[in-house]
Amino acid sequence: MVYIGIDVGGTGIQVGVVDEGGHILHRGAIVTRTDIPYQDQIKAMADCVLNTLAQNGVSLAEVKSIGVGVPGIAIPRTGVVPFCNNLGWHDVPFIDEFRKHIDKPVFVDNDATVAGLAEYVAGVSAGTDSSVFITLGTGVGGGIIIHGKAWSGFHGVGSEIGHITMDLDGESCNCGNRGCLERYCSATAIINMARKAMADHPESSIMALCGGDVSRINAKMVFDAAREGDATAGAIFQRYVSYLAQAINTIICFLDPEIIVLGGGVSKAGDFLLDAVRRELPRYILFKSMPYARIELAQLGPDAGIIGAAMLGQ
Repeated sequence: MVYIGIDVGGTGIQVGVVDEGGHILHRGAIVTRTDIPYQDQIKAMADCVLNTLAQNGVSLAEVKSIGVGVPGIAIPRTGVVPFCNNLGWHDVPFIDEFRKHIDKPVFVDNDATVAGLAEYVAGVSAGTDSSVFITLGTGVGGGIIIHGKAWSGFHGVGSEIGHITMDLDGESCNCGNRGCLERYCSATAIINMARKAMADHPESSIMALCGGDVSRINAKMVFDAAREGDATAGAIFQRYVSYLAQAINTIICFLDPEIIVLGGGVSKAGDFLLDAVRRELPRYILFKSMPYARIELAQLGPDAGIIGAAMLGQ
């Protein structure tokens, strides 16, 4: 038997035929359309699945289930997607609509949650009892895996790590609240800190890396400058690491997972980021003499969305 994984992105939708071990056997893709009704977009997904199977000689009878990761809130127990801003979806009965086209068991969950499940099945957290995946990108997302099962909470918002409140009077978030974690721990947060710092420190090598145009600053520039010893970049990096370590401690305090996995674009900084977080985290750990979650980098990269979505049906 094989599983189908569908990774829904803001610009593209990736389809994969996945075996029981989490290996992608075949792939397909379509463009994400935000200018059509959700019914048409879901039909296009189903058609892509059928075409991918047909092109690779796999029969529908071999498919055990279909899983989908969406960049928004999904309620696994009902199959409804109440909110998916990238697609303009609100209260979409996803599973019911999808099964009009393919009569197989269908599962849906948040994209960060399925990425965390992928790491549990075939990545760095394989073999663990419990894990939390943190995706550090434009925003911050999370995936919670307990005893091998994804946990999104009763209402589908159980892994919205990016919207934990870190500062009651903090920076405004796009969600409408203030002081959300993603305002301090995302790539966007790094960029904002760097842009503000350039007003007082134009001598920083960050300015040279962006060609004197602060609108071109990205997180990689800041980390590269910090790695090379630039004082301003180093201060921004340390501030970021401190925020991230505090966020990780919050997760440890309420969930105590065996492992916490860092993924997303920011994690491409690799050991430079990982080593710094591991050094900083003990400052905030409550029980100093007890073991706590080990911190690791994600291994599966962009394949995690397909693999994790497919594994929702295991």
